[in-house]
Amino acid sequence: MATKVLVVDDSSFFRRRVSEIVNQDPDLEVVGVAFNGQEAVDMAAQLKPQVITMDIEMPVMDGITAVRKIMAANPTPILMFSSLTHDGAQATLDALDAGALDFLPKRFEDIASNKDDAIKLLQQRVKALGRRRLFKPVARTTPSSLGTSTTSSSASRLTNSNLSGANSTLKSSITPKLSTANSTTNQGNTASVASIRASGKKYKALLIGTSTGGPVALQKILTAFPANYPHPILLIQHMPAAFTPAFASRLNSLCKINVKEAQTGDMLKPGCAYLAPGGMQLMVEKSASLGRLKVIAGNADMNYKPSVDITFASASKAFGSGVMAVVLTGMGADGREGARMLKTAGATIWAQDEASCVVYGMPQAVASAGISSHSIALENMAEAIIKETARG
Repeated sequence: MATKVLVVDDSSFFRRRVSEIVNQDPDLEVVGVAFNGQEAVDMAAQLKPQVITMDIEMPVMDGITAVRKIMAANPTPILMFSSLTHDGAQATLDALDAGALDFLPKRFEDIASNKDDAIKLLQQRVKALGRRRLFKPVARTTPSSLGTSTTSSSASRLTNSNLSGANSTLKSSITPKLSTANSTTNQGNTASVASIRASGKKYKALLIGTSTGGPVALQKILTAFPANYPHPILLIQHMPAAFTPAFASRLNSLCKINVKEAQTGDMLKPGCAYLAPGGMQLMVEKSASLGRLKVIAGNADMNYKPSVDITFASASKAFGSGVMAVVLTGMGADGREGARMLKTAGATIWAQDEASCVVYGMPQAVASAGISSHSIALENMAEAIIKETARG
């Protein structure tokens, strides 16, 4: 049975173009189109779509407000379309804060250089979100961090807005409530996080790779880290170049640790997280201290920029067994081969569990290959990482 899709945009041309692309796939079906956010809220209740594609700037009600209202009343996986600008980046992060699960550039040439590849990617993203089952969340105990309606211009001022609102919605709406502190070994046996014994290894760096659902997941984990976290952290999030500065700034404003966009020449420091720049590849080189970063363009034919595989592979050479690597929610298998190299070098590899992932692709790739030793729920990941890597 085809996944039902609601297309929301104030541009008749864009509504028609997205609808045509969605309907080209036999597994997808557009069941309605909306001109503004209020129509989207009403049609989400009436049509019960399984996925919604949403513009940000619209008359009557903007997309961010619509996302928040839909997630409160009729939780539905939402894919945002955004411009690759500073304001577009801020607004997209605010939409994720409100509960959207994924985003794509609004200009198709920004999705992929090849038109057919762009069409295929859009269809894949919609189908991936359509596989998520959402449930109406329990009444929230804290108010939304976003407050009243925002347009993209006003959203750009919300640099300190907190993605935990989205995380709270996701935990209660994407999956049934998880049991306390569950983790899974790659053999399928379950155990509590409390039962995971710290290995006692002395680590040199923590690496985290992610894609779809990553912004919320990264914030959930990093905001739990203490200011004196004893290791440098490398973050590889699939994200456009225009978005990573805004995302790094937002994380830095919310976390006790320092967070910055990585630059060539950065010397790794404990308690600092370095976000791989969008459109580039992040490498780590061994140095007399903790290591030095190098940002390069990489091969033009690389599927992911940044690529988790590239950074993981460089860390295997620089740090060997002194790496703790975690693969979080995301589509595809980026990170699997890099994690394999890390494991061969003696590093520790963990993955996010299926139940708490927005898309169980990247974590599944490392888990099913027997590379990761544990699969851990997002809500327990920070505690487990801190427990394992506490030794400086």
